[in-house]
Amino acid sequence: MNPPEVENINIRGDVRLIAPGTLKKKLPLSERAREVVSQGRMAIRNILRGEDPRLFVVVGPCSIHDPKAAMEYALRLREIAEELKETLVIVMRVYFEKPRTNVGWKGLINDPFLDNSCEVEQGLHIGRDLLRQINELGLPAASEALDPFVPQYLQDLI
Repeated sequence: MNPPEVENINIRGDVRLIAPGTLKKKLPLSERAREVVSQGRMAIRNILRGEDPRLFVVVGPCSIHDPKAAMEYALRLREIAEELKETLVIVMRVYFEKPRTNVGWKGLINDPFLDNSCEVEQGLHIGRDLLRQINELGLPAASEALDPFVPQYLQDLI
């Protein structure tokens, strides 16, 4: 009689993800995006320290499921951010994970094609590319990291 399985009983298999450094080389941070991230971080830091009288606001959709729609939103938001830059620092909310979802869609990184395929590597590619494009527009981005591995792929863009 074989002993009962007690380890990894709910795991179908494992798939190795692309290394964070490899993805960053495939989808590098442009100088424009680097400048926007750096300036956005500095502006928020100065606001929090009381050295900048403006307010910062993080606005955007609950979560991103359609990169094309997200870019349309970013283009509109960038216009508003430019118009209000003397009083506000506007940061686009770009959430790729669903924090309160117990059932259903888990977010763009975990299920980029909305079909339960769990193509995490594709989700990371799509998410990183979208953040690059948003920053290249001149709009800083904010996110919420739920899975501890995700920031390794995106932290230079938020």
